[in-house]
Amino acid sequence: MIGCDSQPASSNVNSMTGNSANSGKKSSSAPVFGYNVVKTYKHDSKAFTQGLVFHDGFLYESTGNYGDSTLRKVDLESGNILEKKDLSNNFFAEGMTILNGKIYQITWREKTGFVYDAATLEPLKEFKYQGEGWGLTTDGKQLIMSDGTHILRFLDPETFTVTRTVPVMKENGQPLFLLNELEYVKGEIWANIWHSEETETGTTQGRLPNIGKANYIARINPESGKVIGWIDLANISPDDTGDSENTLNGIAYDAEKDRIFVTGKKWKKLFEITLQPK
Repeated sequence: MIGCDSQPASSNVNSMTGNSANSGKKSSSAPVFGYNVVKTYKHDSKAFTQGLVFHDGFLYESTGNYGDSTLRKVDLESGNILEKKDLSNNFFAEGMTILNGKIYQITWREKTGFVYDAATLEPLKEFKYQGEGWGLTTDGKQLIMSDGTHILRFLDPETFTVTRTVPVMKENGQPLFLLNELEYVKGEIWANIWHSEETETGTTQGRLPNIGKANYIARINPESGKVIGWIDLANISPDDTGDSENTLNGIAYDAEKDRIFVTGKKWKKLFEITLQPK
């Protein structure tokens, strides 16, 4: 169990890694960090969170489910929805990210993505891709997309062609499956793992076994695909465990103020956290 009453550590992830992407030393296990809750905010308990971004002082959120999928701009302090775009009922929205004044949002099985004006949320165009869409983030140059497997795809934001792929591997050399919502944080890709809380003894819905650890975020080297750290968010939101689909899913990073935000599907709260070495 995480000791949330301990003194908060700096959220500066570069200084905390201990097994950095540039390190030449090999380690049998990547470091694990706990968390300290700095502040709790309201979160729409009807929002099936699939993508989360902090941009210019506001939260932007992509919510899923057929008939309920949206793109929304949210006030952080109050949790109020300031603007919202509803997707057609035949689309199940997934991850989203913001790059160069544009919002990119993908869908689960429809092989369709949408581009919006970040200032107005007005649709600009659609794009197509192969396979399923799960998480989406950006390194400031390219889009980075997960599809439920252990493969991350890098896409050109103008042509949407795949420029390269990276397999994500655990410390033991085995692939890390079910990569879901993504966030790019100080040169690392952070990934929620779908239903990690149900994979301790085997498979999830017929898929391959995962990491065997509940509510962990994986920290990934975008060049090699190696897992270079874990964040253990066990028990962060005990009031949001009634529905098995209400899993941890949503990471947003405020680069200006060095703040980390996390939430989950239909969670009533969003949490600002700092990391603590365990």
